[in-house]
Amino acid sequence: MLTRISASKDELIRLALGPDGEVAPDVRARAPGRGAYVGVGRAALETAQAKGKLKGALARAFRTGDLAIPADLGERIEAALAQAALDRLGLEARGGNLVHGSERVEQAARAGKVHLLIHASDAGADGNAKLDQAWRVGGSVERGFSRGLVFPRPRTILSMALGRENVVHVALTDAAAARRVASAIARWQAFIDPDAGLDGAAKSESGAGGPDSADDYEHEGNS
Repeated sequence: MLTRISASKDELIRLALGPDGEVAPDVRARAPGRGAYVGVGRAALETAQAKGKLKGALARAFRTGDLAIPADLGERIEAALAQAALDRLGLEARGGNLVHGSERVEQAARAGKVHLLIHASDAGADGNAKLDQAWRVGGSVERGFSRGLVFPRPRTILSMALGRENVVHVALTDAAAARRVASAIARWQAFIDPDAGLDGAAKSESGAGGPDSADDYEHEGNS
């Protein structure tokens, strides 16, 4: 069931009610009108939807029973979160806040210039370990990380996000940019699998930072 555990709105996912009464993801929180925030993962959301509990919770949040929840809402939310993370990476790339390529990433990591290290999901274990070690030499542990984050998609998707070919490893060299990217990836990963850490391990085993998901929903007033 959906619980009432409190969480920051930055860690939750906003749902908006369209003019036609259909519920839609608003992960950037830009749609006008009343919104409802959910913090469950996709599996829990779809279970609640199948049992009819999601509609009841959203009816209370939106203060109307005249709403329609699309059958593929979970898929739509995941796609929206993925796009938000990819767009964020693209923005940081255009802003000159990241480097890619194993040699450049390793040099920046050893020099202490890397605030966030990202590996594509299909990156090789040996390459990941080599760059993780270089980052530790450069002080990653002091920043709260013991290894790089595993991006939820393979190098082809990471490459498209940056407009480059064969991007396997990415390093954020600006602290604020690293926080923005980590937050976007954390929200995405938390929805895919709330029990997984950003490095692909269980949260209790992960040295990666980032906000945790809260099994919650809440509503807001008109904006």
